Amino acid sequence: MAFDIEMIKAVYSKFEERVNAAKKLTGKPLTLAEKILYTHLWDGNPSTAFIRGKDYVDFAPDRIACQDATAQMALLQFMQAGKNKVAVPTTVHCDHLIQAKVGAAKDLQTALNNSNEVFNFLESVSDKYGIGFWKPGAGIIHQVVLENYAFPGGMMIGTDSHTVNAGGLGMVAIGVGGADAVDVMAGMPWELKFPKLIGVKLTGKLSGWTAPKDVILKVAGIVSAKGGTGAIVEYFGPGAISMSCTGKGTICNMGAEIGATTSTFGYDKSMERYLRATDRNDVADEANKIKEHLTGDAEVYTNPEKYFDQVIEINLSELGPLLNGPFTPDLSTQVGEEMTARAETNDWPLQVEWGLIGSCTNSSYEDLSRASSVAQQALDKGLKTKAEFGINPGSEQVRYTAERDGILEVFEKLDAKIFTNACGPCIGQWGRYEDPKNAPKNSIVHSFNRNFAKRADGNPNTHAFVASPELTAAIAIAGRLDFNPLTDSLINENGEEVMLDEPTGWELPPKGFEVDDNGYIEPMEDGSGVVVSVDPKSERLELLTPFKPLGNDLKGIKLLIKAYGKCTTDHISMAGPWLRYRGHLDNISNNMLIGAVNAYNMKTNFVKSQLTEEYDAVPKTARAYKSAGINTIVVGDHNYGEGSSREHAAMEPRHLGVAAVLVKSFARIHETNLKKQGMLGLTFANEADYDLIQEDDTFNFLDLNEFAPGKPLTIEVVHADGSKDTIIANHTYNQGQIEWYNEGAALNLIKKQNA
Repeated sequence: MAFDIEMIKAVYSKFEERVNAAKKLTGKPLTLAEKILYTHLWDGNPSTAFIRGKDYVDFAPDRIACQDATAQMALLQFMQAGKNKVAVPTTVHCDHLIQAKVGAAKDLQTALNNSNEVFNFLESVSDKYGIGFWKPGAGIIHQVVLENYAFPGGMMIGTDSHTVNAGGLGMVAIGVGGADAVDVMAGMPWELKFPKLIGVKLTGKLSGWTAPKDVILKVAGIVSAKGGTGAIVEYFGPGAISMSCTGKGTICNMGAEIGATTSTFGYDKSMERYLRATDRNDVADEANKIKEHLTGDAEVYTNPEKYFDQVIEINLSELGPLLNGPFTPDLSTQVGEEMTARAETNDWPLQVEWGLIGSCTNSSYEDLSRASSVAQQALDKGLKTKAEFGINPGSEQVRYTAERDGILEVFEKLDAKIFTNACGPCIGQWGRYEDPKNAPKNSIVHSFNRNFAKRADGNPNTHAFVASPELTAAIAIAGRLDFNPLTDSLINENGEEVMLDEPTGWELPPKGFEVDDNGYIEPMEDGSGVVVSVDPKSERLELLTPFKPLGNDLKGIKLLIKAYGKCTTDHISMAGPWLRYRGHLDNISNNMLIGAVNAYNMKTNFVKSQLTEEYDAVPKTARAYKSAGINTIVVGDHNYGEGSSREHAAMEPRHLGVAAVLVKSFARIHETNLKKQGMLGLTFANEADYDLIQEDDTFNFLDLNEFAPGKPLTIEVVHADGSKDTIIANHTYNQGQIEWYNEGAALNLIKKQNA
């Protein structure tokens, strides 16, 4: 039986009425995304036809999910909101603080030893405020959500950018910063600019070595890492219907890598099968009652150009296996000759040192079964893996079932390391090197979603390529980046030439799912007596001090750094070993912007201080400005803040005195996070003005006292020689968001309203 079945029934009971009202308002048939958006309005029944990409809209999400690294800061903020219990069903999942190094059992015990303080904090806060708690080892948040909480037609938010994975079960599921989650936990509306719509029509059918992962790798190659910004991607067509539910989840999951608000698929038989296989017959039965409303209208899918802002068509029968990377998830290359040519031209290491299968993107039973079919062939044909091999099952339910069915044993016979049911290497939690900064140039292939420099192992010289689990397995066996399993043979232990056959697998376990202990802990019915204590001397946790308003008289602002090129949330606030400090704002601020490239010397973590005229680390320089009572500004390039939803990338600059971030363009979540923390997130009206910014510049905001929606801000840039340039900066603040700025942060406004 499903969690929160009464909530799901309540959502469905209003669905048809609200969809029909939205159709009447808009005067047209609706996409699935529009149906879900219009049925989740904060004000109830639709009364306005919203303009895509323009109107800010208040929504009422059905549930919230948080992972342990982001939950710390989210819950520290919620503790200040003045509420006794969360207003909507909420869960915390402990999957980020477990490093992959030796193997599942030892790695989990090490995490429990090292992070017990944090896990206890999260569990006690969960108990106090009525939050479901999934203990360490229970699984990766998004796989656990798909197995237990996701439901067709629902809306959820999560403090992780890959919350979008739940689109595989027909949800609109969106990654947010912790402050956004706090709004909803506190019983307030959640605000989002009404998204644009990208339709992806899938024809044909996947076969052979081609997998659902290749669909999103292809889409990423078409639209780029920022091409989906501000849009929901909706997949439809016969190719979509032919795919499994977890395959759909894989595609939606990696939609975060094109900047999409979220991605989704219409409800179909594969979703029903998955719901029933995961003990949710009640949800499937309820969904079937309104199934015509849980997908886009037929007219929309027949004439998509009339109803989507952009339409992409992919014939799955013609799609081949792809490798995306290195250093960016949207550089798409076909296996074989194209990869060989690119690798040689760009001097990518052809020898592959590791193949890694797992992450929230590809760790389902189906993924493991298909990859194990390739591994079994290696055993049968006398092959050994030339690369090292690692596996992260997606959940304890997946792991337990895969072990029962002999899948994990196949990997173990190939000397693969079975890591904990956790994120592991995907988020930099990988004990691969003792000294990653000086580690050698190498290539790895994995089934994860991101592959930014240093992402997996901290080594800037690691060339990481993203692939499907089955292709990852094949390349791990071959040990070569240029290996094409469709055409290339391998030499086995007997000197014989053999080829790998096409992978096979199961959409769902033939004997059904099974688990002994899924790792879930139900919160206390009444948590009012729970005392949440934080040691003032702790290096891991720190109670928050409210930010003070920056005010409307920002003058004498100094340039902290002008970031060159790609500046993701990994560059702004690295993960890996820094996850240790995710609950301690001051300590984690020591990693602020240490990965960003300084445009003036092309070095990282080395910026000039206008106080001393000397170069030093970014956080140290920022702290010196703050001590002197001087605010700073960060200047950046396109798609600034791409990647994770981590609000630390906004909270750290705010904590260290950064008043404004001025860039060519933002990634959606990061821009919102800056606004939530009471900062100025601005874009150049003229992108060429980026080139006017000099290393010793001082910034004066001339008309901030007139801060208003739709009105650009004027900034005077004073250069070291006394000359000046005037820059016009655009912004997307509405009146409510300007109030966040005026109050010092959105949380300050919540506290004021709940006082």
